[in-house]
Amino acid sequence: MARRAAKRIEEQAASHTVPASDPAQQFLRLMSHEMRTPLNGVIGMINLLERTRLDGAQRAYAENARQSAEHLLGLVNDLLDYARLEADALEFDLAPVDLEGLARGVAELLSPRAHDKGLEIVWSVAADTPHILADEGRLRQVLFNLAGNAVKFTEAGGVRIAIERAEADVDADPDRPRLAFLVDDTGPGVAPEARNRIFEEFGHADSSDAARHDGAGLGLAVVRKLAAAMGGIVKVEDRPPARRGRSSGKGARFRFEAAFQAVADANGTNARDATRDALRGQTVAVHATDPFVLSAATAQIAASGGRVARVAPVVLVDHATAPSDAQAELLAAAPDTGRAIVLLKPSERDLIPRYRAAGFHGYLIKPLRRASLVERVLAAAGAAWTVAEAGGQPPRALASAPPEDDRVAPVQFAGARVLLVEDNPVGALLARTLLRREGCVVETAATGAEAVEALQRARYDLVFMDMRMPGMDGPAAARAIRAGGDATPIVALTANAFAEDRRACLEAGMNDHLTKPLDAASLRAALTRWTKGDIRAKVG
Repeated sequence: MARRAAKRIEEQAASHTVPASDPAQQFLRLMSHEMRTPLNGVIGMINLLERTRLDGAQRAYAENARQSAEHLLGLVNDLLDYARLEADALEFDLAPVDLEGLARGVAELLSPRAHDKGLEIVWSVAADTPHILADEGRLRQVLFNLAGNAVKFTEAGGVRIAIERAEADVDADPDRPRLAFLVDDTGPGVAPEARNRIFEEFGHADSSDAARHDGAGLGLAVVRKLAAAMGGIVKVEDRPPARRGRSSGKGARFRFEAAFQAVADANGTNARDATRDALRGQTVAVHATDPFVLSAATAQIAASGGRVARVAPVVLVDHATAPSDAQAELLAAAPDTGRAIVLLKPSERDLIPRYRAAGFHGYLIKPLRRASLVERVLAAAGAAWTVAEAGGQPPRALASAPPEDDRVAPVQFAGARVLLVEDNPVGALLARTLLRREGCVVETAATGAEAVEALQRARYDLVFMDMRMPGMDGPAAARAIRAGGDATPIVALTANAFAEDRRACLEAGMNDHLTKPLDAASLRAALTRWTKGDIRAKVG
């Protein structure tokens, strides 16, 4: 593999398809590609296999194989990141950061793993958190490593991700606000004598942790080096006790703090601005026994301008709080003082009809999305007001109920024409299968030259383009397509996960960047972003 990567460095340097840089960094980039490409195939094919008819033993074998492959991918990522940090080779791409999107994305990415363990995972961003300039990818890596570590070591209760002003920010420079990125868990906690050791290379709080949790101990070491590179600090302490609700376990709090450049105009990247005061004048009650669910829902209501009270016209009821799934008891659980909205995990979607039949006005999927919470509360408040105050003006109610949550009812893309450009047969099979399951009509090309020719003879709604191919690679093909005046959206597919690879894609005229291993959710999100029904290419 090393010889093959070295050979590619020579070939691409000769053809000028890779920008001139430190040969060691080119080697790391190509090693990333060489290792992630086969892992993409392994994980993707196992995911497809798990969706076929398997008996119990076969399903267990496939699940164990997938978990092993995902563990190997995590090690590859940590090793490559650590090598780059050791070489002081990290580059930071500063841009306005969508802090809510960052926290929500990490929580949703980890939610299947947490829910499989019976854990809650929640997030919140304080309403007074300023807009900042930062490298969102690096912040995501810090939060994901910290929260992923919390999920790994927590056996009961949950994990909470929060972003807020640091306590030391009271008298700070307003142009350089200091933020705290917090990850709380209800796990066993970290003993004081181990709190420095866990951030060291191959360090663990306990010598048995590596064997019990399949960890090399690099994730937190990467976080420490990233924190230092951003001029911040990272530490672990005891989790503060919950004010309300019940607590499971002592728990730990991981805290990353750093000062960032403030930005007055976020250029529309922060969705929280649009809903900052959406619930002003609204009062909401939250019935949840889990302290993390309670705190996250309360924080998101407050961040939207609303107020939380014990009795209110709209009530959020966590399913875990309901006494039973039986319809009679669901009716008893529904408050008679207002409209109720039930909070469910994605795997509990089969309970939606029962709750609707029991008189609940709607549902929300955990981890909560603040925009969805705002829509549901306003819809419920408007309906409740109509009953109580007929003849007047309802307070900011929605005209109709919001659409189904896309984590429960996935969007379909029937008839969308997609050109898939991928030279690896396994990668092509995986992407083609996933796209066809979304209803796409897929055509394939194995080289950049074939892609250019395909776009000259036909129209497509979207192009998925591999970055590294023999002959004309992805960036060269994209430049040729744009030079011909074709504006079809192009999404890069690459096993390279570095910030400079994303920049290379965008500079070549591509619109987006997906990192392998691919999964259905990331492809679906790209299809949602880049296909429009009114401009869809005609098949035939």
